[in-house]
Amino acid sequence: MAYYYQRKGWKTCLICADTFRAGAFDQLKQNATKARIPFYGSYSEIDPVKIAAEGVEKFSKEGFEIIIVDTSGRHKQEASLFEEMLQVSNAVQPDNVVFVMDASIGQACEAQARAFSQTVDVASVIITKLDSHAKGGGALSAVAVTKSPVIFIGTGEHIDDFEVFKPKSFVQKLLGMGDIAGLVDMVNDIGIQDNKELVGRLKQGQFTLRDMYEQFQNIMKMGPFSQIMSMIPGFGPEFMTKGNEQESVNRLKRMMTVMDSMSDKELDHPKASELFTKEPNRVARVARGSGSHQQEVRDLLAQYKKFSDVVKKIGSIKGLFNGKNGDINPKNMNPAKMMQLNQQMAKMMDPRVLQQMGGMGGLQNMMQQMARAGKM
Repeated sequence: MAYYYQRKGWKTCLICADTFRAGAFDQLKQNATKARIPFYGSYSEIDPVKIAAEGVEKFSKEGFEIIIVDTSGRHKQEASLFEEMLQVSNAVQPDNVVFVMDASIGQACEAQARAFSQTVDVASVIITKLDSHAKGGGALSAVAVTKSPVIFIGTGEHIDDFEVFKPKSFVQKLLGMGDIAGLVDMVNDIGIQDNKELVGRLKQGQFTLRDMYEQFQNIMKMGPFSQIMSMIPGFGPEFMTKGNEQESVNRLKRMMTVMDSMSDKELDHPKASELFTKEPNRVARVARGSGSHQQEVRDLLAQYKKFSDVVKKIGSIKGLFNGKNGDINPKNMNPAKMMQLNQQMAKMMDPRVLQQMGGMGGLQNMMQQMARAGKM
């Protein structure tokens, strides 16, 4: 969480008030150092209340804006640890008490959440180990007893595997629809708006194989590969169910190798799929040049068609690129344009999933709600 807010421009820091678990301070120190976040803790002091109070006082004087106090993990039966947590809370008077829940224990989360909320006023919740949506469902239902919003979810073991919890986006990924809003946030983080030529083409509804190649390069920089690909309609399920993450990365690199054997005309053609269809000898030539099978080239072109259709729809939405500093702003999507994008996404979905949503009407209803909320 400290790393997330640091990347957003806040001055953040960490305090290790976990004196119960062996190695807790070492772990926090290691992660904080890796993320270049100031931290405070002690190897000799065993009183977590004193450590928390001293740390908060120190960082407050130094002008830190977000001070995060990490306390010991606790089980509902460990009464002494809950008493300790209450003492820490009374000592530092936090603006926000965050309950961090381990999703892997499923419905057992409910008893833990209830015990936690009965001890202190829980303002918000973070659910970790939510890399499996199925097991996360139990945790999400159990956390309702806190009557507090889920603000973040952890989806892996690395500091990048952490994202804002958006219910609609979560459902979208569960249904294999992708998460364009999350993708937009990450695209803005890497500064796609600085690529004036690409933005100009997107506004005109143009997207080439070269554009896709460049965005594949950006994807490699944006964070955990599985998280990124799960946000892209037409890419997530196909990429992430064929093997582990490294295999998926290799597959993406293989697609880039195929594109390396294409001519400038092929890479820059506004309708590359049609070009290859009309002139099939190009497929054979690219396959030979890249040392791949012709089917691999056709698969690449099929993925390009899916990706370009969605990106063209998004890019053609009037006012979409009128965010702050030229950022992509999904709040500028009007309902009519959202409906058009809906229909495009629906064609890419598994018909069985679409049926579970209540057909096209159910999908449209979901997307209209997103539009009203200023989200997608």
